[in-house]
Amino acid sequence: MTRSRRPLAVLLSAALLAGTLALSACSSKDDTAGTPQPRQVTLVLDYLPNADHVGIYMAQARGEFRKAGLDVRIVTPSDPAAPLKLLAAGRADIAISYEPEIMLARDKRLEVMSVGALAQRPLTSLMTVKGRAVDPAKLTGKTVGTAGIPYQDAYLDQILQSAGVDPATVRRVNVGFNLVPAMLSGRVDATLGAFWNVEGVQLRLEKRRPRIAPVDELGVPPYDELVLAAGFDTVQQDGAMLRRFIQALQRGTRAAEADPAAAVAALRDAAPDLSKRFAAASVEATLPVLFPEEPGRPFGFQNLQQWQDYADWMRRNDLLTQPVDVGTLATNEFLPGEGLGNAGASPKAP
Repeated sequence: MTRSRRPLAVLLSAALLAGTLALSACSSKDDTAGTPQPRQVTLVLDYLPNADHVGIYMAQARGEFRKAGLDVRIVTPSDPAAPLKLLAAGRADIAISYEPEIMLARDKRLEVMSVGALAQRPLTSLMTVKGRAVDPAKLTGKTVGTAGIPYQDAYLDQILQSAGVDPATVRRVNVGFNLVPAMLSGRVDATLGAFWNVEGVQLRLEKRRPRIAPVDELGVPPYDELVLAAGFDTVQQDGAMLRRFIQALQRGTRAAEADPAAAVAALRDAAPDLSKRFAAASVEATLPVLFPEEPGRPFGFQNLQQWQDYADWMRRNDLLTQPVDVGTLATNEFLPGEGLGNAGASPKAP
């Protein structure tokens, strides 16, 4: 489900940065050429290790970050709301967050930006168990459990309105992280907030007969569920590190796709409490969403027009207080195959 959610690394020398810019201007955009100077990178996860992070742990297990000259420290936040705050405070280099959270953070003037998509479509879903219909048109008079996240309440309003249902006729209950228990106990008739690739997989394995509909199939604009975020100073001054990190992550994710069993082992090394059966099923469900749907797009690609459409939807639903220039929120500048001067990709000052 979407979670309602160190030392500061030394910047690259001016000479190394200049060399990287020169490489970026060439047809080859491989910033891993030669032997880059090792440096520490603090990566803050969005939540506990799970299948969404399988490419990260596979890259770590295979030494892909080390090969890119990076010593990546993976941190699980004690507070799921902390990653973007750590970035803004300069206490982390990269964090995993969510597209809507990036927009909300920037609306509060936090200088953070998305530098690549991780899960490249919505995972948040409307969900039922015990074979109950997941048709929004049948929710009149029913109770829906939510995680209490404002933009997910707006999702539910959008879903109901798209189905011709008055949102006032549906009772909603904030159950926090207890979405699955609330369904299984009968406290609610449906939930909105669980992920189809995590909780949905768990419910299927337990034979709870879930019915699942991702929100983008029910009227909510498409968006990138999980993204890689960086502080604006890092975006402006440390592009070489971001490029090398994303290239290494791409190699790790491709390796996970080629050898899912090894990927499951890498994930379970980081999260031993995950059963092998669940980890394997969840990784299998997740891997396709870690790559762009559009042919020819680079790993981590963000459709900036789609971002703008989603931002406009948030603004219409009073989730943002200011108009959005999406070029200040997300950039494809640092993706494999991208480079300086690529039209529409360069980040703008906030």
